[in-house]
Amino acid sequence: MRTILLLFLFTISAWSQTGKITGKVYFANNETAFGASVQIAGTKKFVVVDNDGQFEIKGLAYGSYNLEISSMEAKPKTINISVNRPLHQINIALEKLTDPKALKEVKIEKKTFKKDIIEKGFAVNVIETQEAAKRNLQTNDLLDRSGGVRIRQNGGLGSAVTYNINGMSGNAIRIFIDGVPIQTYGASFSLNSIPPALIERIEVFKGVVPAYLADDSLGGAINVVLKKGAKNSLSASISYGSFNTVQSNVNASYRDKNGFTVKANAFQNYSDNDYEVWGKWVYNIAPNGRYEYIRAKRFESMYRSFGGRLEAGFTNVDWADNLLISYNGSQDYNQIQHGQYMTKPYKGRFSESAANVFSLNYSKRNFLIKNLDFSLITVYSHRNDVINDTVKWNYNWNGEKALGLYGQPILTNTGAQQGAPTINHMKSDIFNTRAGLNYAITENHKVLVNVMTYILDRNDFDEMQPEITRNFVITRDLAKTVSSFAYEMTAFQSRMRANLFVKNYNLKNEQRDPQVVTENGQNVVKEVITSKRTNYTGYGIAASYSILPKVMVMASAEKAIRLPSENEIFGNPGENIISNSGLKPEQSNNFNAGLRFGPYEMNNHKLTVSGNAFWRNTEDKIVRQISDRVNEAIQASPFVNLGKAQSVGFEASFQYSYHNRFFAGMNLSKFNSLFRDKYDKNGNILPNYNKQLPNEPFFNLNANLQYNFRNIIQSKSELNLYYYCGYVAPFYTSWLETDRTTAQFPQDLGLSYVFPNKQFTVSFDARNVFDEQVYDNFAAQKPGRAFYLKLNYTLNKF
Repeated sequence: MRTILLLFLFTISAWSQTGKITGKVYFANNETAFGASVQIAGTKKFVVVDNDGQFEIKGLAYGSYNLEISSMEAKPKTINISVNRPLHQINIALEKLTDPKALKEVKIEKKTFKKDIIEKGFAVNVIETQEAAKRNLQTNDLLDRSGGVRIRQNGGLGSAVTYNINGMSGNAIRIFIDGVPIQTYGASFSLNSIPPALIERIEVFKGVVPAYLADDSLGGAINVVLKKGAKNSLSASISYGSFNTVQSNVNASYRDKNGFTVKANAFQNYSDNDYEVWGKWVYNIAPNGRYEYIRAKRFESMYRSFGGRLEAGFTNVDWADNLLISYNGSQDYNQIQHGQYMTKPYKGRFSESAANVFSLNYSKRNFLIKNLDFSLITVYSHRNDVINDTVKWNYNWNGEKALGLYGQPILTNTGAQQGAPTINHMKSDIFNTRAGLNYAITENHKVLVNVMTYILDRNDFDEMQPEITRNFVITRDLAKTVSSFAYEMTAFQSRMRANLFVKNYNLKNEQRDPQVVTENGQNVVKEVITSKRTNYTGYGIAASYSILPKVMVMASAEKAIRLPSENEIFGNPGENIISNSGLKPEQSNNFNAGLRFGPYEMNNHKLTVSGNAFWRNTEDKIVRQISDRVNEAIQASPFVNLGKAQSVGFEASFQYSYHNRFFAGMNLSKFNSLFRDKYDKNGNILPNYNKQLPNEPFFNLNANLQYNFRNIIQSKSELNLYYYCGYVAPFYTSWLETDRTTAQFPQDLGLSYVFPNKQFTVSFDARNVFDEQVYDNFAAQKPGRAFYLKLNYTLNKF
């Protein structure tokens, strides 16, 4: 704090010796150079001109500077200016290019945002989707190829997904859609359902999460920013591939000269998911009890989803930067092939989900007073989820009824595939709002306040429950508020940036369940109420310093709190989760230290290298219950507080390109995620002390290559060739050393062909070309070799 105070006093003392530069950037005939940027050479100071071509750069110490002016519609220009008085005014004329490319202008804008967010000191990846939208890649595929991120999926398209970021996993990683928690939208609108074509960028924060994403994320956050679409455009795509997989989406936007904006998009996904599975967890039990290991197709794993989003309002008008009212509707149907482990296949167990979501999104710069920015997102969601399981027979991996010693079909012990027969309806009403204020005290000092409130009212009704409790309304209520306050500062000509923040977490949950008791010889139903209230405070700091213009060091630290989620407390039958109302919040001290080089450019070569070391020290870690029993004995399990855990490791990223035609990249993440509770209540050393936590892949590596051929077959066309490979080291799926996966090394090939008019693209992808056995959560196998063909069409400026 003493260092920060000295920096603050230094900045104050420098105010009297600083000046500012204002002016206008224009083309010939006084045409506004919209989108042009003005940067102070050798520093991080830059601005983008406004709608009138005006710009202003403040806080410049007296001295000589070079202004670098760039625009994708003009030749770059450099001007020297000497700042020796409080105000300098200058007008800059640019020479316009004869063949400007508007698409590249969008790309530059996204890079500017990416550069800005990295320099705040957080360990963060910013994933751009422009190229991926042309290929048959899912949003989760993009995340899985990002440094330090591992996607854990229980099967094919539509199956349950968990996320691991540098040793922290599950609900410790919060997922957002435009800053709104994704659970608001229901299971039918997940990252599995959102195609990359609808996404502007994905922000992946690792370890320490900024205050503007106020929530109780512990190990990181993933914020999916959807396309804002203020220009008139239309795009559509459709793909078909293995396992009868069909996916399509359409996206359109319109804006008139008065700012009235309409945006609409829709998506559809379908797959039989009937890929082959094999290995030591896939076997049939013969009538004599002998295990018969087989290679079989999944026979009831179909998934379908569809949905749409419609927005209307105004953008970039005097009274609002953004005012949009939207409706989001989605539905899905998901057949459940097995439980937590694969050893017992199901038949006739499925889930259905539907959600209707209404939202209001408002933002305004210079709200009420100058330098005060305000944003508000308010969402109401009504969700319906049903889990259906009434089939009473056991089945084998051939899709046939399992037979006993005398050839008779075997009944399940409970009358259903998992637990008791159920047709369980869960109706949820969710209110979620996020409000933020951002005030720039001076050029170098800023404060931010953000409040997020999440309220859930869920009612459960099971058509198969006993008649005595059938009229009892089972309720689940949860209210969560996370408030944050942050202070940002810059110093030393913007070479240093620091961000300090404090977060307060408040949670209240209550559930009402029926209990049958005997009174006076008769069975009566009584209400059992379980409630809990939690309040914690956390804090943190993130900072960066540019040693050289393209060499930056970063560090961040946070005392983070993670409150139990609704599914962890109340359970979710569709994902085989049992309720646990006694869960405690988990707490973690998170530290990151990183170094970034680049991008360095020499001749036509461009290179960027970055690395980050991390330490996570967690108490009351919330995990899916880990058992020492054999796999087939576990079909559903609760979340529990494991105790103390520690994750220490590093990640590294390497990105290279040549002549903007050849691209190569590699990401590496390695860590130890250890159980750190040493003694039991009797003082004995626990047998699992200092062991690697099960079900946590601790060494991941992925690499990709891409080459761009131009003028192939047709003039002005593009052919892109892709190669991707990933490696996952063997890991244990339980505390037993026998439950260990093999090493995984899947490889993908792909190509895309862009036609000369840039409106039509066709792509082909071969996934897992060598048909590797690929595992994830608790050794649940994912698809093997698969092929996909995709068509894209884009129309701009209609």
